[in-house]
Amino acid sequence: MSSQPPLADLAGLSLAEIARLAEARRLPPVDSWNPTHCGDSEMRIASDGTWYHQGSPIGRPAMVRLFSTILRREPDGGYVLVTPVEKLDIAVDDAPFVAVELKSEGQGRDRRLAFRLNTGDGVVAGAEHPLRFAETGTGPRPYLTVRGGLEALVARAVYYELAALALDDGDALPGVWSDGVFFPFPTT
Repeated sequence: MSSQPPLADLAGLSLAEIARLAEARRLPPVDSWNPTHCGDSEMRIASDGTWYHQGSPIGRPAMVRLFSTILRREPDGGYVLVTPVEKLDIAVDDAPFVAVELKSEGQGRDRRLAFRLNTGDGVVAGAEHPLRFAETGTGPRPYLTVRGGLEALVARAVYYELAALALDDGDALPGVWSDGVFFPFPTT
């Protein structure tokens, strides 16, 4: 596993640098680990991205970052923390990550969008990391695919930035381009 520090912010990096950092980060091969289920971790990830253990927030960002690298989505939709020797359930209120910062380079079809997650990871939206919009009673909720069925809720402020980009592009269908893929916004 890489010991790269988390991204502090995206402002000082080019999109190419962000993409390189995201691709270089090697994660544990959690999809190949199949240990016996050992029970409940007594951990929960709140919808704002805060990690809790036995009801108390985990205050060490490095610990949260470490746990995030062994998080896996199961075929039944549940979440587990997995190592080669144990598998523990973890409760996730909404999505396990939150996209807290956006960087855009280019215009229209040539645009690339990079997101910084609350764990410090970087993700470039595109075919492998699509954006989707879930319709709720309070309006659409945008999500970014991170890896292996794990998603990041796009923070409201970041969603407003995406909406401004969509309006600036002036396409007939509102949405944003990233890495050659168009992500339409809901039109209801």
